[in-house]
Amino acid sequence: MDPVIIVGAGPVGLTLALALARQQVPCVVLDEGPGKDEPRAARTVVLREDTAALVERLARVSLARAGARWVGWRSMRRRQVMREIVFDGSEPPPLHIAQHVLTGVLRSALSGERFVKVAVESRLDGIEQESSGVTAHTRGPKGTYWRGSYLVGCDGPRSTVRKIQDIRFPGRTAVERHAVAALRTELPWSDEALLHRMPPWRMSGPSAGEVTARPLPDGVWRLDWLLPPGKDLVTPELLLTRIRETLAGWAGGATPPYELLDTGVHTVHHRLARRWRADRVFLAGDAAHLLGAMGTHGLDEGLRDADNLAWKLALAWHHGPHEALLDSYQTERRAVVAARLRAADQALPLLRGGGGLRSYVPGSTRGHDTLLTEGHLGHGQLGAPGAYADSPLAPGELEGEVPVDTPPGAPVTDVRVTAEDGTFVRLRDRLGRGSLLVVLIAPGTSVWERKHWAGAGIMPRLAAAVSALPHHAELLVAESYPGAAAHTVLLVRPDGHLVTALSGVRPADLYTAAQATVGGPAKAQAEAGASAGSR
Repeated sequence: MDPVIIVGAGPVGLTLALALARQQVPCVVLDEGPGKDEPRAARTVVLREDTAALVERLARVSLARAGARWVGWRSMRRRQVMREIVFDGSEPPPLHIAQHVLTGVLRSALSGERFVKVAVESRLDGIEQESSGVTAHTRGPKGTYWRGSYLVGCDGPRSTVRKIQDIRFPGRTAVERHAVAALRTELPWSDEALLHRMPPWRMSGPSAGEVTARPLPDGVWRLDWLLPPGKDLVTPELLLTRIRETLAGWAGGATPPYELLDTGVHTVHHRLARRWRADRVFLAGDAAHLLGAMGTHGLDEGLRDADNLAWKLALAWHHGPHEALLDSYQTERRAVVAARLRAADQALPLLRGGGGLRSYVPGSTRGHDTLLTEGHLGHGQLGAPGAYADSPLAPGELEGEVPVDTPPGAPVTDVRVTAEDGTFVRLRDRLGRGSLLVVLIAPGTSVWERKHWAGAGIMPRLAAAVSALPHHAELLVAESYPGAAAHTVLLVRPDGHLVTALSGVRPADLYTAAQATVGGPAKAQAEAGASAGSR
C-alpha cells in the first residue's frame, strides 16, 4: 500500500510522521525548506504535560535539557501577588522550549526511521484524488509526483492543502498582538514564570499593561508585552525602552545587565476550518485551526490532532477502509478546538474590555486572573486537554459500566501498571502503538511477581475476553486508579482516552465497546468503504 503523505515539516507534521512510523506505517514528509530550521530564540512554544509526554514517547528522548520546566507560576496585579503556584510534584509544570529546538529533536528522531522519508525543497502545488489513493505534485529543484494512500496537510496557517481543497477558514484576525523579546539576564526570581498585569511603572507608548516572563534554559527569558488593538508600529526604540523599563521595574531600581538575543511581534488569530477531511485528505495543526489568546497555545492542540489521527490512519492503512473511524477525527478534534475558541471569544470582551464586568461584579479581578492562569497553565476550558464525550466512537450505554474519576472520552490518568512481560511501566508509555489497552484494577498485585497472579482469580477469563476482541489489545494490571473499585476493567484508546469502565469481567460489554472504538462492525465498515469508493 502507498505511504501516507504529510505536507509540512513543522512540529505537528514531524510528530505525525513519528506516530505513524511507530505503528509501522510508511510516510513521506514534504518539507518545502532545506531540512533544518532557522534558530529563533523569541519563537518558543509551551507544552503541557500530555503533549510534552507525547513528544518524549515518540522521539524516545527526554526534553528536560532541551527546554525549561517552570518551578512555579506567579501572577501579579500592580504590586500585589494575586496567585502563586509551586510545581512540587502534585501538579506537573509546563515545558517551555524554543520551536527550532523542538523540531530539531523530532528531526533527529526521524533521521534513522526506516518508515519515514523526508523530501526537502519540495513545495506542494497540486493534489489529485481517486478512490484508490492520492497524488501530490511538488515544484522546486526536486519537483516530482508523489503517490500516497492518504495526505495530511500540516502546512500551517496559509495551508496550500486547505486552499487546493477549497476549504473555508473563517474566524477573527489579530485577536491579540504581543511585542516579544528573548534576552539573557537575571530576574529577581529563578525558573518561575510570571504574568504581571498593570505594572506600577509607566510603560512607554501605548500599552494594555500586561507583560509575561517565561524562563528558557541557560538564563534566557522570553518577555511578551500585550499591545493594544490596532496596527501601531513596534519600533526597535520602543521595544528597547519597554525592556529597560520592565527590567528596572522588577529589579526595583536601575536596569540590570542583559543580552538581547531576538525580538519579534506575535499576532494571534482565531480561525477554524469548516472541514478537516476531504475524502483522503486531512488537515491538522495550524492548517485546521488557529488559537492562542490569553496565554493558550495552539501547538498543544496540533499535537493532539496528530495523536488522534495517527492511530486511525494506521488502522485504516493496515486493515482497509474504516470510514467511520476516519470521519471521527474531524468530529472529535474540531469539537474540542471549537469549544476552546468559544470559551476564549466569550472571555476576551470581559478581560480586555476596560471596566466591563469589573464595575459590577465583586472579585472580578481575581476572576480575570483565574482565566489567564487557566490559559497559561493548561487548565479549564481554555487549556485543559479536551474530552471526546460525544464521540461517534462511544459505545453507548453498557449494562456493566461503572463511574470512575475519569469520564468516558477524557484522557486517562497516568498510573503505574504491570505489562504483559511482568515489567512495571507507566500507562502512558503503552500508548501510541495502535493497540487498545485493557487495564484491570487489582489491589495487591504489585507486591507479587506476575507469574503468581496471571493465572489466578478473574485473570484467565479476562485474558480470554481480551484475546477475542475485534482489534488487538494489550492487557495491563494496575494496583489502583482514581475512583475505581477493585476488579474494575478500563478500556483505553490508543491515544489515551477512556472508552469505558466496567464492573468486573464482562466479555460482551468489552467486545461491544472495543468494536465501537474502531468504528463499528466489520460489515458496516465494508459498506462504508464501498460507499466512499463510489464518491
